[in-house]
Amino acid sequence: MPAFLCACTYAQEYPAKPVRIIVPFAAAGGTDILARSLAQRLSETIGQQFIVDNRPGGNGLIGAEAVARAAADGHTLLMSTNGLTINPWLHPHIPYSIERDLTPITLVGSAPSLLAVHPSVPAKNVKELIALARSKPGQLAMSNTGVGTPSHLAGELLKQTAQIDFLIVQYKGTGAMLADTVGGQVSMTFGSLPGLAPLVKSGKLRAIGVSSATRAPTMPNVPAIAETLPGFETVIWYGVLAPAKTPREVIMRLNGEITKALAHESVRQRLASQGIDPAGIGPEKFGAIIKTDLARWGKVIRQGNIKPE
Repeated sequence: MPAFLCACTYAQEYPAKPVRIIVPFAAAGGTDILARSLAQRLSETIGQQFIVDNRPGGNGLIGAEAVARAAADGHTLLMSTNGLTINPWLHPHIPYSIERDLTPITLVGSAPSLLAVHPSVPAKNVKELIALARSKPGQLAMSNTGVGTPSHLAGELLKQTAQIDFLIVQYKGTGAMLADTVGGQVSMTFGSLPGLAPLVKSGKLRAIGVSSATRAPTMPNVPAIAETLPGFETVIWYGVLAPAKTPREVIMRLNGEITKALAHESVRQRLASQGIDPAGIGPEKFGAIIKTDLARWGKVIRQGNIKPE
């Protein structure tokens, strides 16, 4: 039988058994919530079970390696974040390569971070914050949730892009980070829009910029940082990948089914509750995003001399 007929037959028969979506983080987190919403919808539309398998540990390394080493038949997938493009620079000896051992399927969605300051900080916008930091080098402090996390690297990117100096304070969790920011022990923070929005609304924090290239629909009155610092952009993205050498026909089938799932109202509502804008793009476009992020975070981590804890 010609090879192309074999490929078509395989794609028609796929999936032949339940599909595992490995989430490299603990249950009930943002990535897990999205994966379960997608799994439920895919199970309904494809007629085969899609099961979420949590493999937390190593800042996502354990789960990603499990997928990188899995059979390339489309029955083991990875639902992860752009931590995939950060880990290689913090852990250069990890036993897999995102570019060699994984193949992109689609971007599920992305969420910008919000830059917020304590009300006592005399800066009403990003331009004033930059001027304040330059007038007091090393005196302002920014909280974040740990080395190499999106909030940490967003802060480092701001320092490097604006050429300013401030102290970055590491916390072990979001609760402690927000408590000290609201309490005024630190001046500012980067955090998720859903997490910071209630604090902004109550006046406990002041929002001065979003990290996406354009303004966030949920906070249209808050400027994008890029309006002051052209080219500044950092978002948390969520995407689905498969082991390298997974048949192209399977990749495209999954891409199409996930894209359709993202258009369903129940999935869109779940994403919106997490402050995530749904995507659904082709594998090549997702691959280009991965490549761009790898270059961006490699430069930021090297320039900031960031080391893992």
